[in-house]
Amino acid sequence: MMDAKMLNKMSSAPGFIAALDQSGGSTPKALGLYGVSESDYQSEEEMFRLMHAMRVRIMTAPAFTGDKVIGAILFERTMDGDVNGQPVPSYLWEERSVVPFLKVDKGLEAEENGAQVMKPMPDLDALLIRGREKGIFGTKMRSVIAHADKAGIAAVVKQQFEVARQIIGQGLMPIIEPEVSIKSPTKQEAEAILRDEIAAQLDKLPAGETVMLKLTIPTVADFYAPLVAHKSVVRVVALSGGYSTADACEKLSHNRGMIASFSRALTENLRVSMSDDEFNKSLAATIDQIYAASVNKS
Repeated sequence: MMDAKMLNKMSSAPGFIAALDQSGGSTPKALGLYGVSESDYQSEEEMFRLMHAMRVRIMTAPAFTGDKVIGAILFERTMDGDVNGQPVPSYLWEERSVVPFLKVDKGLEAEENGAQVMKPMPDLDALLIRGREKGIFGTKMRSVIAHADKAGIAAVVKQQFEVARQIIGQGLMPIIEPEVSIKSPTKQEAEAILRDEIAAQLDKLPAGETVMLKLTIPTVADFYAPLVAHKSVVRVVALSGGYSTADACEKLSHNRGMIASFSRALTENLRVSMSDDEFNKSLAATIDQIYAASVNKS
């Protein structure tokens, strides 16, 4: 049974979702942007320890509260970690009023028909149960679309909704993320196919079952308005997709009903060398910028 207070916050509160779920192969790049080079650690364990320290610094910053950051997506290791001696999910919700989500996918298969579906997740049910017991509200899983190929996009969306049904069955809220690459030469065409495929799958959901969607900011403003308005959609959130913070916020500001779920765009101005005061001020400014783009629509 989903937590009613968390569901209410996710469906109606102003704000955005922080994506703190860099994992595995993306961790060295995220640390590098933060100012931690690969020569600064000698093992994977040490790398993840440094990544967790960065995330703790973000989560404990004065501006990182549910007033503007309504949710946070966590990597599995982050979910299992602590903040000031308290498990991360409970710290986020009890101390910060931030709804915790968990990244559950295990990466991507090789590209086929212009898209990458997710790798198999044989242990998903066990992970969902563990997440639910730790206070996780929902999940996130990512596929990637590189070209406007109907077969490839249909395969991505079909898989996403099949896994979403499994997640709903465990009492959690799925965030479906079929990312269209911002580098795609057929981005706008791919978005048209994607919107139709998602709408068709949403229409098949049994009454009472709901999902969230995480989508690349569309080429045409308000293109995803029909999905935002769909009865089976709790919220539509936008990924930054490699855009700078300024570009992502500017593009998002023209899409009513979409809120941010940014990763790199949230942390691009943060550096390990900053004093706590510098770090907190920089993060607060970025949070204000992303919040404004999420709630103040032209």
